[in-house]
Amino acid sequence: MRLGMRWGGLAGGLILAALALVGGAAEPARVVGYATPIATRAETPPRKVVVAAALADLSGTVQQRLVQVAALAEQAGRQVNRRWPDRSFDLMVFPEFAICREQGVTAAERAVELNGEVVESLAATARRHRAYLIVPMTLREPEAGGRIGNAAVLFDRGGAVAGIFRKVHPVADDRGVFEGGTTPGAAYPVFECDFGRVGILICWDMAYEVGWDALAAGGADLVVLPSASPQTLRPAAQALRHRYYVVNSAPREDASVWDPIGRTVAQINSPGVVVQEIDLAYAILHWSETLHEGRALTDRFGARVGGSYSQREDTGIFWSNDPKLTIGAMIRELGLREMPEVIQRVEAARVNRAEQK
Repeated sequence: MRLGMRWGGLAGGLILAALALVGGAAEPARVVGYATPIATRAETPPRKVVVAAALADLSGTVQQRLVQVAALAEQAGRQVNRRWPDRSFDLMVFPEFAICREQGVTAAERAVELNGEVVESLAATARRHRAYLIVPMTLREPEAGGRIGNAAVLFDRGGAVAGIFRKVHPVADDRGVFEGGTTPGAAYPVFECDFGRVGILICWDMAYEVGWDALAAGGADLVVLPSASPQTLRPAAQALRHRYYVVNSAPREDASVWDPIGRTVAQINSPGVVVQEIDLAYAILHWSETLHEGRALTDRFGARVGGSYSQREDTGIFWSNDPKLTIGAMIRELGLREMPEVIQRVEAARVNRAEQK
């Protein structure tokens, strides 16, 4: 069952105000079997976000790669405009090593700095589309003693550098040299965008639970995975485990979007761009007699509710299309409970019974 997602979203300031209000509540309860607290996303107004990801093997000089990035962004903009004429994409991600010279040279030889043509071109692309861009590159940072890292740079809608993620687990050769001479990162920041919180991992980082866990603990609504490897099982499993969206971009095989119950909701398998609208104010509901596979919500709220239910997984994800009514309020009105709360209640009952024996 697929339900509509048509509302165009709230202004960034209102969204962040709602997030701050929710974030000021008491520490959320933790659920046995889940690494993250019970989500408060269902209590925020709808947050419709269009994400875009490139399946592209960028090549050539830095200047040529910058041109290719701009062209892919144009392609994404056209696709979005055909589906949602009054909108653009909100966030676009590019593959690992999007801006660097050819392989087979040292990291120092292929590294770029965040100045001059690199920043000017990428900033112009972000401004043109009024979108966030996540662009990976081999980055030299003179202010950090010339440190070179495998990095993904976040540009905001105005073209400013809003953050940098540095790959924590670059691949090491037999001599212990990381990717031609890069320095591993040491942190998993979560970046505040005007639509929500975004985490980033790069390629081999996906093999380590610590990164996924840290981003969940930091409140990430969406995890972006620029990669040289087009893996799908790990990202899908982590989307399910942590109940957040995951978007990957790779040079081959696929670019995909996974929803918080681990399903592939958008994917391309040939060079190009995938675009998908998602809502970051969602609720996950497991099977119940009163849910009726989502029909309880649509029978009561009609087009004001959106989402999809999987009979195979006995689980659904739902969101509000009404800026004045959250999905959390809809759920409460029908006496339904989010899946993490159900898990917590069952575990509490089990513990109580064990203590009474």
